[in-house]
Amino acid sequence: MEVVLADALLARCGDPCALLRALCAPLCAEGAEVLRLLLQRLAAVGPPPGEAEALRRAAWEVALERCRPLLCGGEAVAGCGERLRVARAARGALRHCVQLCGAPLAARLACDALSELAVGGGAGAEAAVEALVAAAPRLEEPALVARCVAAALTLVREDSEGEAIAALVAGRLLPALGGNGAALRYVWEGLLGAGGTPRAGRTLMALSALADALLPRGGPGQGLDARLCPQFWRLVQEGLTERDGLCRKRARYLLKRALDLSGGQRSELRCPTDGGGESSLFWWSAEESEKLLQFWETYILVMETLEGNQIHVIKPVLPKLNSLFEHAVSVEGGCWLFHPSWHMCIYKRMFESENKTLTKEGILHFLELYETKHLPNSLGFSEFVIGPLMDALSESSLYSRTPGQLMGACPPLGMRLQKFLATYMMVLPEEEKGSFLLKFIQKMTSRHWCAVPILFLSMALAYIPECKILGTEGLHALRDVLQCTMITHQILLRGAAQCYLLQTAMHLTDVEKVSLPEVASLLLSLRPEESLRRDTMLWMELCSWLQVNERCFRKSVTSDFDHQETPSLCQYVCSLVGEYLKTPVYERENCFMPDWFEAKLVATMILLAADVEQMRNKHSGKSNIEWIELEAFLNPLLDVLMKLGSNAYIPTLKTDKSLQLLLKLLQTRSLKCSHTQDDGVLCFIWKSLMTPVESILEFVLRRLTTNELSTVGDLDRCDLYLALIPEIVNLCLQVSWKKVPYIKSFILSLTNASIRNLQERNCKEEPKLQEQIKKVASMASLTAVCELMHRKPEAHFDSLPSVDALKRFISFFQFNDVLKKPSYIGEENSLCEETTSQGWGKIVARYVCDQWICLRFVLSSFPTLAQEHEETSEMLLYTVERSRKLLQSALEALTILPSDQVLPVFDCMKVLIPKLLDSSEPLCIEAFDLAWKIVSSLSNTQLIFWSNLKAFVQFIFDAEVLAVAASAKGQAYAKIKEVIFKLIDMSTTKTGVFNVVISHCCRSWIFPTVDERSALTNAFVNAGNYCELITEACVFGTVFRKDQRLIQDVHAFIENLGEKCAANLVTESTHRDDHYVRVCAVKFLCLLDGSNTLHKTLMEDIFIKLLDKDEQVSRSRTCYYANSLQHRIKNRVWQTLLILLPKLDQNFLSGILGKVFQAGFGNNQASVKYFIEWIVIMSLHRYPQFLKNFWDCFCYDEEKLKTSICTFLSVLSHFDIILQNTSEKKPALKKALVVVLQWCFNHNFSVRLYALIALKKIWGMCRMLHVEEFEALTPVIESSLQQVENMHGTGNARRNWQRIQDHFFFATFHPLKDYSLETIFYILPRLSELAEDEWISLSKFNRFTDIPLPPAFQWYHSRPELRDLKPSDWSQQDMGSSSAETDSQTEWTDVQKKIIPWKNSTPSLDLEMVFQDRAAKLGKSNSRLIVVASLIDKPTNLGGLCRTSEIFGASALVVGSLHCIQDKQFQHLSVSAEQWLPLVEVKPPQLVDYLQQKKTEGYTIIGVEQTAKSFDLTEYCFPEKSLLLLGNEHEGIPANLIHHLDVCVEIPQQGIIRSLNVHVSGALLIWEYTRQQVIKQKQ
Repeated sequence: MEVVLADALLARCGDPCALLRALCAPLCAEGAEVLRLLLQRLAAVGPPPGEAEALRRAAWEVALERCRPLLCGGEAVAGCGERLRVARAARGALRHCVQLCGAPLAARLACDALSELAVGGGAGAEAAVEALVAAAPRLEEPALVARCVAAALTLVREDSEGEAIAALVAGRLLPALGGNGAALRYVWEGLLGAGGTPRAGRTLMALSALADALLPRGGPGQGLDARLCPQFWRLVQEGLTERDGLCRKRARYLLKRALDLSGGQRSELRCPTDGGGESSLFWWSAEESEKLLQFWETYILVMETLEGNQIHVIKPVLPKLNSLFEHAVSVEGGCWLFHPSWHMCIYKRMFESENKTLTKEGILHFLELYETKHLPNSLGFSEFVIGPLMDALSESSLYSRTPGQLMGACPPLGMRLQKFLATYMMVLPEEEKGSFLLKFIQKMTSRHWCAVPILFLSMALAYIPECKILGTEGLHALRDVLQCTMITHQILLRGAAQCYLLQTAMHLTDVEKVSLPEVASLLLSLRPEESLRRDTMLWMELCSWLQVNERCFRKSVTSDFDHQETPSLCQYVCSLVGEYLKTPVYERENCFMPDWFEAKLVATMILLAADVEQMRNKHSGKSNIEWIELEAFLNPLLDVLMKLGSNAYIPTLKTDKSLQLLLKLLQTRSLKCSHTQDDGVLCFIWKSLMTPVESILEFVLRRLTTNELSTVGDLDRCDLYLALIPEIVNLCLQVSWKKVPYIKSFILSLTNASIRNLQERNCKEEPKLQEQIKKVASMASLTAVCELMHRKPEAHFDSLPSVDALKRFISFFQFNDVLKKPSYIGEENSLCEETTSQGWGKIVARYVCDQWICLRFVLSSFPTLAQEHEETSEMLLYTVERSRKLLQSALEALTILPSDQVLPVFDCMKVLIPKLLDSSEPLCIEAFDLAWKIVSSLSNTQLIFWSNLKAFVQFIFDAEVLAVAASAKGQAYAKIKEVIFKLIDMSTTKTGVFNVVISHCCRSWIFPTVDERSALTNAFVNAGNYCELITEACVFGTVFRKDQRLIQDVHAFIENLGEKCAANLVTESTHRDDHYVRVCAVKFLCLLDGSNTLHKTLMEDIFIKLLDKDEQVSRSRTCYYANSLQHRIKNRVWQTLLILLPKLDQNFLSGILGKVFQAGFGNNQASVKYFIEWIVIMSLHRYPQFLKNFWDCFCYDEEKLKTSICTFLSVLSHFDIILQNTSEKKPALKKALVVVLQWCFNHNFSVRLYALIALKKIWGMCRMLHVEEFEALTPVIESSLQQVENMHGTGNARRNWQRIQDHFFFATFHPLKDYSLETIFYILPRLSELAEDEWISLSKFNRFTDIPLPPAFQWYHSRPELRDLKPSDWSQQDMGSSSAETDSQTEWTDVQKKIIPWKNSTPSLDLEMVFQDRAAKLGKSNSRLIVVASLIDKPTNLGGLCRTSEIFGASALVVGSLHCIQDKQFQHLSVSAEQWLPLVEVKPPQLVDYLQQKKTEGYTIIGVEQTAKSFDLTEYCFPEKSLLLLGNEHEGIPANLIHHLDVCVEIPQQGIIRSLNVHVSGALLIWEYTRQQVIKQKQ
């Protein structure tokens, strides 16, 4: 039509030039479009004869004077829409002007546009680009073409340019240049050539626009062909794994375009390789066209499915990856047919998915490759493992257990990683193994790894079969990884990682490439308290490795053994000790202590070499070991130590080093040998070190008591000397008591000298540094003496004359006395002062802390002191006034001391507060508050928090403090209870806090120490006064986050390794597992004696409080769903009640049993129900006289019994246990039979099943006892039971009857024989499918030794019959609702399907008839479409679907709950459609049965889902009887339902986003079904 109009206009006006000029008057949108139309027609038909030149001039004028200004926005046009129309018309007009004028106009426009682009961006840049678009096809000058291409690539490449201008260039300018043969090659080289390429997203955008030019239809050899360029395919692969969805879509488009082109041409094509023997990135062969198409179609299917990011959609496609590998590898040639990088793109896409489940599946599938496939080696695989795979493996959450695994099992990823790395190393060529492994280990240091990934990677390295591939660089890399593992606070995980890394070094190191000093340097990175310690399997493995390879190590560059190529371990250690103790002659006296690094190294190597010598002698069969080598190691040290006391001129550096090494050797302990005499190596070392004891003590005494310590740096030496004293004392007590008198003399001299130094008064205003340092050292010496007397009472040091002087001095000391900082420091000390790590403030804090350590010793020994000085009036320290002043000083100390030095103050307060609670309660409360403030502020400080917390707990919960506070019942008592609940609250966020509290209290209450017994008549009274602590401990535990559960699982896994992992033996057990709180409380309750009045009162109080807590939880409006915190608390309550039950007497039970029955009426989860039933059974078994109260429970109305009758019927199923101790059984049986028979006729199928199982038990007892009264009922009852046993039919009745009989509670469980800790806390929670973190294994009761159970305790183990059972699939009738309000119709899964219209009330035929009547009345047509929306959660989506289904006449809408129609959002969207559309309720768990029933009725089950075999909606023909199943908003259709679908239909999409709203998807399919049915009806 436009062409006709244009021709008419040109014919009407004979002069086209005049017409163009006339139209160039001020333009509106319509005028601009007419101008564009005329120019288009003129360019198409050509100018009239003789008017070509005139027309070119007119077109020139139009282009430069009208079109260009319009593109730049030079003329004001009203309205945004008008401007867009004008600009669009101007672009078209300009393009046609260039067609009329040719190359000159194109060159003019290009030059002007390039000038504008050089000036700047904005609207002018867009206009310039449009001008270049018009000019590009007609450009001829090569230089100008090159300039245009360069400008275009600059706009695409530079990030400073906006996305809009880049998209304009890529979408319009580059295709225009591509149409110019001269420009296309410039563009190609600019995008993919040797120069800097733009980022992938923009390059792919440009290549997509140029696809027609770069992927020509003519085939290879005709111009450019992108398929022959390796860089093109690399770019496509990069695009396939980009995070931007649009970028990935463009890459897939280019791949599809190239495949479509190759498949259509059917010619031979092969992209050149990059070298290195790899296969081509892309190739095509006409002969193998079908095979190639199959491979690439599968590949694209997988890549497009990954866009869905939903694991239930992607998982079915994963097996197709295996077929990709089958096509990609040539079995005959053992090489890659398709480049392996294509497969890596799939895995990288999965690794970088936001869905961590998909990431995990991808990793597991990749790791499985080398277990199941024999893949050829590829350099790309190694790079991929070290790159994307290891990046993905850094995510801790991937190492979680699968749902079926038990706690303590190795997670699937950990096991798969071990197998993969071992297999992969075996298939790698020998020349590549070393470089790959080195890069792998270095990658472990290139980022901050969490504890869990570093552990499992280290384990995988340790499981690689032994091979010699690591050299010096590898050892250095392992050492760097060891340093990385020190970052985590998880000590056990850290220690285990160190163990595995050391095993890696031993298995994979080529000893001929490394030297012993390099090995020693690696060993020094291991912490003895976490991994490498004597007597562990790891230590023995290391000794064996050193022995085997002793003479194979490379000679060290610094070795003195020039005459030998490979020195032995013994020679190396001898040299090491000699070098260590060697001091340069020119070395001046240094005020700094040497680093402990060397001493630790030398001590470790001495012990290793000694154990290697011992191992060698044992292997050779020697019985008497002479320890020649060990003696050679120790002799240089002993020579120096023997001279310390007599030679005052030994260099300080030498004395420091020798004493450091001595201390490290003395601190060595044996793990396996309780006595040092049993450890041959230690025994010889300790006996050797006994010789220089006098010399050492003489040296230490001289250094500490004279003026030799004079600088700040000397305080480090003071610490060294004082650390040696207790070790030397321990040495003498262990080896020989002969030197104890000399030690006592040393302590006497040290104490007296230190007191004299501290009593000296400095008369000068400005104290000297030397004097102040002497005071600090003297106070530290007194502290060491006090600690020694406290820890070694067997040495009787307290009998020394100096002890009384020490106590007297401390008693009258001015506490918190600080040392004034010296204002003048001599030149000889300035260097030390400026560079020391200790500031003066730290020195003063240490001085004050030492004062309180000494006072702690004095206060703890006060009872003895009071007896000795009973009549001495000078001893005023322990009067109330003195105690009050000391407590005030303690509060002051808490404010001035650093947090890591307040422990002795807490200990002193523990002694002082009981004496002051009566007279100075406000001061004591202030002490409580300040102490709590300090502890709570440290909760994020891992290193010092636990020691401070322990001291705080010992102070607050001291037996005497608790007793005095409870007796007064004042503010202090309330404050302590407040602190209890603050600690419990803190423990919910910091695991282990409550453990410290409950462990201390339980031990002090039931096992009081001697001192506590003397101070308190009965410490157990505190348990009654603070029974809230026990009550809260019994139900303690939070629902952990996934990351917390992961750490717990990994801890359990390492602990299960036992001695195989040295960290289990070396690391100190902290008992910070939350389970230990309940374990401690339960063991405490197990130790209580029902015959003890105090114990009995406490148990009754706890029992009542726990019942109240259960009632409180039941009344709360919080959701009570399975494994919720409320469910767990109730479960813990009834577990504890079951523990207490056997200890309670009849009188108490008679008053409390009613509450137990009332709890049975509640809506309880299965596990809680079992415990209530168990308690009722045991109570009635012990006291059958309570049966009358039990029968009353059956007398309530049916409404109350609706959710609880099954609980009481379950009790009757164990009626034989209940009547076991009853002599008159017949009356009880008669009553039971009457009760049960009533419920056998209940309308509820589940209740009937429970009643029948009880009837079977009771009737069996009647038959055994030959009860004559029931003979008349015999035929009826036995025929009924026989009918149940022989039940037939298609329903679930027979299956459910068999299930309930086989259920563990009725078939295997015995309430008396199975009463044990294992059943209560592990077996029954497991069988009732409680969350696994609620299972407390018996091993935890055994490991927790703080509270030992009596040897006669017999309730440990369950019977094997119960222990071996697996969880049953029977679901209890009275389970907790998943919402706050109980559903009016309770769901009975597997037992009785909920009464719903589709199955029980309204048959399908009736439903259709109802719908037909409605449709007839309304005059609407009737369809056979059922829409199933049970999986949909949101009321808005359900309301919209209801409206859509009603409008298009669906026969029914199936929903998960009919309660949704009461929702306001549903009603707002449905606009009363629910009143005219049949709604059917089918719960999600019932969908499988519903779908099966509909299949039998002839319905085709159609799923709205994207799967590998789904049909396009536009191509699918709906059957008349169609059932449309819609998926969940987030998860789609679950995998278990997809198998029940007859067909899947998907909606074709063009955009980036992968899914539509579920209501929209459903509406589209409902309309398509309706459309097809309407067409059929018309036909």
